[in-house]
Amino acid sequence: MNNTKNIAIYATLAVLMAATRFNHFGSAVSLPDASFAIFFLGGLYLARFARASIAAFIMLILEAGLIDYYATSIQGVSDWCMTPAYWFLIPTYGSLWLAGHWFALRHTMEGKGLVGLAFTAWAASSFAFMFSNAAFYMFSGHFAVMSAVEYLSRVTQYYGSYVFAALLYIACAVGIQMMFGITGKQRVHP
Repeated sequence: MNNTKNIAIYATLAVLMAATRFNHFGSAVSLPDASFAIFFLGGLYLARFARASIAAFIMLILEAGLIDYYATSIQGVSDWCMTPAYWFLIPTYGSLWLAGHWFALRHTMEGKGLVGLAFTAWAASSFAFMFSNAAFYMFSGHFAVMSAVEYLSRVTQYYGSYVFAALLYIACAVGIQMMFGITGKQRVHP
């Protein structure tokens, strides 16, 4: 993969972040947040290019932070999530990136590889959801009187929508890639 493709991949992920970061669940006029998928796909598609991969990860983390700052400081969106727990989004997104990276270096995007990709994407998204919510429970300062069991019962209702949105975005990206025959029988990166 050449540098032009790396830039195109990064630009696509950055645009998707800018277009979806404002609304977690989506609405009649907006798509659901694609952050989980963006970081997984970044690891998946930029895995073989260590410096480009690290730079893209950092730039996407900064973009997410700037979008959140803009939304809470200028747009008037609630700053409920802006707590010490917010910093745990870095390892949350890092885990998604590493899962995509791990898959890309070991598997192909055909046959059993696609089943493995679906499983890896589901496992990574599930872990990210659980990790970020556990960090929010423990470090946000909002839940001192709420038991962990009660908190878990409240956030469990959001698990399906977060993970489904991530898997749908990932499936669309892989489907587009396959439709255009980008990978053939090679690993994720030609």
